[in-house]
Amino acid sequence: MISVERALESLLSLVGRLPSETVSLRAAAGRALAGPLKAVHDQPPFAASAMDGYAIARDVQPGDTDRVIGESAAGHPFDGTITADSGAVRIFTGAPVPAGATRVILQENISRVEDRITYTEASGTATHVRPAGGDFTAGEPHDPKRPLGSRDIALIAAMGHGAVPVVRKPLVAILMTGDELRAPGERLHPGQITASNGYGLAAMFDAAGAETRVLPIAQDTAESLGQAFRLAEGADLLITIGGASVGDHDLIAPTAGKAGLDLAFHKVAMRPGKPLLAGKINGLVLVGLPGNPVSAIACGTIFILPMLRKMLGLPIGTPTEQHRLAAAVSENGPRQHYMRAQLTASGMIVADRQDSSLLSVLAKATHLVIRPPHDPARNMGDVVTTIALPP
Repeated sequence: MISVERALESLLSLVGRLPSETVSLRAAAGRALAGPLKAVHDQPPFAASAMDGYAIARDVQPGDTDRVIGESAAGHPFDGTITADSGAVRIFTGAPVPAGATRVILQENISRVEDRITYTEASGTATHVRPAGGDFTAGEPHDPKRPLGSRDIALIAAMGHGAVPVVRKPLVAILMTGDELRAPGERLHPGQITASNGYGLAAMFDAAGAETRVLPIAQDTAESLGQAFRLAEGADLLITIGGASVGDHDLIAPTAGKAGLDLAFHKVAMRPGKPLLAGKINGLVLVGLPGNPVSAIACGTIFILPMLRKMLGLPIGTPTEQHRLAAAVSENGPRQHYMRAQLTASGMIVADRQDSSLLSVLAKATHLVIRPPHDPARNMGDVVTTIALPP
């Protein structure tokens, strides 16, 4: 067996950043930028009024007057230049400030009769003018190291881009294996169970930016597995679930070996998730996950998500958090243990039941508490390292 750290290092060495493609702005949400995107123009492209009022080119005191000589509205600028002696231009929020104007006087600080205005307040120090390029300037880059969100999309649109270069989505094929498995919604006969792991992992991978295909369930025969491997052709990553151990019905390793698997490793010193294997078959990266639901989801979180982030050109590391235990936990065994836990107002509560088949416990968990090998018993209030589970 190898350590979790060595396993992750080996898995990451199997993948690289994918090529880029260009998508429409409307299709860019959730995607990873292929590189810095530069603003086409200043924002705002012109000095703009921050308020409704009157643009002038001088300081004023209460009782001063001016003649209104024009109007500037959004999309309809005043065509001319104003001076200290020429008068005032009626202006609205977001409209271009006329050439020569130095400030905008708020409309509530003005009394108007026909084309004459009287100032009721001194101009003060605030100009109420948004300078050209006050938000960003032409050529300024935007390069968030995360999937694009709504605020990024708004900024990219304002920068002048209708099409966005992004990293191609990793294509992930998920293969659930086992004679006992039936698709959700199918009637179960004696000895059968409903397949669930692949659907949870597909949701996880899609949320991380992948394009995921759930293949037909494979039976525990070399022929069925071989056919499934062929269905995965064209994918960047094949994730198998179940059959990765060394029992008589665990056929992933031998079947993949006959198909030309270049094995990177098999078995990791962790709990849950020990029977993990990885390698390449004719350029296709294969990761064989354990069949127990919690093992599969935990391995997806710890290993597959960093691989996807590398393929997308995003920061690889999985952030950890430090939390205090709300109750004591016993000593750990020889393998690194990822314990389901829930963060509460009183601290981190480690679930009493850690059996790797219990999806109900996993669904209530918010974090995995990382227990190093031979970690001693921990008391209430002790600080532990955790990983937040993905939604």
